[in-house]
Formats: sequence, structure tokens, C-alpha cells
Amino acid sequence: MSITPIEKVLYTAKAHTTGGREGGSSHTSDGRLDVKLSVPGTPGTGTNPEQLFAVGWSACFLSAIKIVAARMKVRLPADVAIDPEVDLGTTSGGYFLQARLNVSLPGLEREVAQAIVDGAHQECPYSKATHGNINVVINLVLTPANINVESNVA
Repeated sequence: MSITPIEKVLYTAKAHTTGGREGGSSHTSDGRLDVKLSVPGTPGTGTNPEQLFAVGWSACFLSAIKIVAARMKVRLPADVAIDPEVDLGTTSGGYFLQARLNVSLPGLEREVAQAIVDGAHQECPYSKATHGNINVVINLVLTPANINVESNVA
């Protein structure tokens, strides 16, 4: 797999991290994010890299959903949501991640919702970065509102 070079940089996030996940901290250069870090499952305050990854990926994926839906001329419901799950685990003594994005698009026809989710997975930069590198499952969370509903195409 070859790496696609960026032709035009739109934004560069800059941060400074010290101490790692064992009581460290991280803050962005613009001061908008300032977090304490902690090991998953331990008492105390702070977040961990897996939580930050889950939040970042789901926010990016939701933006990709909006882009794909607009291209398809589909009106999204106001209560679109993503519940990400990022696992930290080991295999053969090494650390690895795996992830699930549970996507809820209530009120959309199942086939339309699935097409949007599939398109967003192709569009999202986080999805592109993880493709072929970690195990990923994108789940369309079906509710009664997704079954036998009229198309919401604008």
C-alpha cells in the first residue's frame, strides 16, 4: 500500500505532551485543549489516548457522514450519533488497538443509511489512516425508525 502525499495542508494540529499516560499531560498550541493523562482503568482524574482517539475519530466520521449525505441529497436527522469503542489489547506481547464505530442514523431507510455509512468510511481521514492497520468494525445501529421507513431524500 503506497502512501498518498498531501498536496495542500489545510490545518496542522500542534500539541505538547509530557509524562505519557502515567500522570502526564498534554496541551495544544492554541490552548483550546489541556488534559491530564492517566492509565485506563486506574483511579484518579485524566483521560487516556484511547479515549482521545475515540472522540477524534467519531467527530471526524460524523463530519464525513454530513459530506456524504449532502452529496446524496439526503436530509440527516438531528439526532445522528456515533458511539465509538476503542480497545487497547495485547497480542504476542505487543500492544494493539481495535475499534468499533456504532453509528445511529434514525429515521433513514436502512439501505440509504448503510450507503451513507459506507461512503463516510471511505471519506473520513481517520478511517483512511486505520484502513489495513487495525481491526475496525463500522456498525449501523438499527432502530425501528430505520426499518420500513420512506426515503428521506431531499
